[in-house]
Amino acid sequence: MNLRESWLLFALGSAFFAALTALFGKLGVAGINSNLATFIRTVVILLVTAGILSLRSEWARPSGLSWQTWLFLVLSGIATGLSWLCYYRALQLGPVSKVAPIDKLSVAFVIVLGLLVLGEKPSLPTLIGGALILAGALVIAIF
Repeated sequence: MNLRESWLLFALGSAFFAALTALFGKLGVAGINSNLATFIRTVVILLVTAGILSLRSEWARPSGLSWQTWLFLVLSGIATGLSWLCYYRALQLGPVSKVAPIDKLSVAFVIVLGLLVLGEKPSLPTLIGGALILAGALVIAIF
């Protein structure tokens, strides 16, 4: 397996950086409006992504993209923004040790949506894993 092209490596990187996002976000929203904190975070993400595109010479004209690609990227951006606004407000109001795991219910939601919307075939390990995530989130939320 080529590690540089492995989805698993990038997925683990995503999980690690999401953990740092929760920790730094909790520290960052102290004493600031959570919506303003989300805006600042978004500007930083824009700058970092622009820097990566520049360093890798990956800038391209998006004119060749289909309307479906534009639609789904715009909808994804809206969903991301709303998720971040909710997440930062939750971090402001609750403990990071509870907020972040509840946020990861997105994994269980996406399993269901993948099955219903994308027609993905369920596997026993995926269904068991999703159920365990749901159970863990319920334990964290209730106790």
